[in-house]
Amino acid sequence: MNRREFVTKTGACIAAGTLGIPHLLANNLNMKSKIRITNVSSNFERENLYPYRFKGSAVTQLWQTAAWLQSESGAAKIGLGTQSALWSDASVASVHSENGANALMFAMTERAVQMVKSTSFTDPIELQDAILPELYEYGKKITNNPNLRKTFVLNALVCVDNAAWLLYAHENNLKTFDEMVPPTYRAGLSYKHEKVASIPSFPVGTDIEKIKSAADEGYFIMKLKTGSKGTQKVMLEKDMAFLTAVHKSIGDYETPYTKSGKIPYYIDPNGRYESKETLLRFLDHAKKIGAFDQIAVIEEPLREIDESYVGDVGVTIAADESAHTVAEAMNRMEQGYTTIVVKAIAKTLSMTMKIVKAAHEKKVPCFSADLTVNPILVDWNKSVAARLAPLPNMEIGLLETNGHQYYKEWDRLETYHPKAGAEWTKTQKGVYPTGKSFYAESGGIFLPSQHYEDLFKEI
Repeated sequence: MNRREFVTKTGACIAAGTLGIPHLLANNLNMKSKIRITNVSSNFERENLYPYRFKGSAVTQLWQTAAWLQSESGAAKIGLGTQSALWSDASVASVHSENGANALMFAMTERAVQMVKSTSFTDPIELQDAILPELYEYGKKITNNPNLRKTFVLNALVCVDNAAWLLYAHENNLKTFDEMVPPTYRAGLSYKHEKVASIPSFPVGTDIEKIKSAADEGYFIMKLKTGSKGTQKVMLEKDMAFLTAVHKSIGDYETPYTKSGKIPYYIDPNGRYESKETLLRFLDHAKKIGAFDQIAVIEEPLREIDESYVGDVGVTIAADESAHTVAEAMNRMEQGYTTIVVKAIAKTLSMTMKIVKAAHEKKVPCFSADLTVNPILVDWNKSVAARLAPLPNMEIGLLETNGHQYYKEWDRLETYHPKAGAEWTKTQKGVYPTGKSFYAESGGIFLPSQHYEDLFKEI
């Protein structure tokens, strides 16, 4: 784009009231090359889990998706994704078999790669903006769900978005994650933690000895999946009993990574509480047993449609699934949600950058949570987690990662990582060391994985 074209295009955007003006200005001033996608493909593999129970149901299998994009220069890159229909839209999961819901999501991935074929883009955020509205309408049609959650669509797009970012980095000779982040999004991703907490996840009903064992190994912040199956009364009773058992077992443990020195709890009801009153009853119980001050965050306690103000409950309330896009994230901030959970591996790196930027400007901290992804995607997520400013009561970055707990063949999946065995791929006493080599090698995300390359060897 020459200067005249740039001025003309920018003027037209201003006249039309386009929301992406800062993004357009920043990227055109850096004059990134236009990339044209000429060939595409997609594939997936099934991976079995030990049942992971949440949202009153369970996941027993996760599809690992891969998108292959080739530019007119001949360069080709593979992006990975992990699907979770139950997490992204339980209403779709509830009316289909597990494989059926996964098939619907993968159909959207395939539709997306076909949509980007023969198109050109300056960066992946622009590419996603171009295809997301049409893909969302397609998703509503094939799921027969006019209220399809946008997160379901974004989850389907992760592998396509990751492939686009790798192609973008290659075509522009960008060698590191920091270089790859467009300038307008860098402020919110400028922190450099030397350690990132590795957060395991435990659903209601977990044997307390497993949680105690994790604490003995050095894990110092536990994600407790509440929102038990059953009526609201039954659910609340089970959730309170679970917290009581956990606090009795590990409540006295100490850690150097919190300002209080006490082990913190990260609680996730997954939107199962049907009223703010239910949340307050849970918090009253936490006060009664002495666990209240150790609650670091409660994630998505209420249903997405519940717009109750939660900034007055006395603990940090986080938005996750309901913060589909920037607009929903901003709405949650207005409702008193004081942190946003970002998932580059569930809602795309492109959308994550937008949300982090908006939250940073509002001085609302973010942290990264898992989708029970494979080891390579853990380092995509870690690349974001290591660059987010810490929560007010924490000393280091936070990253939920639970794949090692639930994949039946996690050890095999680890061998697919191009930097398998690197120190920053292993939890050490509850944290990932994210020192100079992690940043210099960008968590290995730019390197090819032979296993996933082989999925497309016939092309």
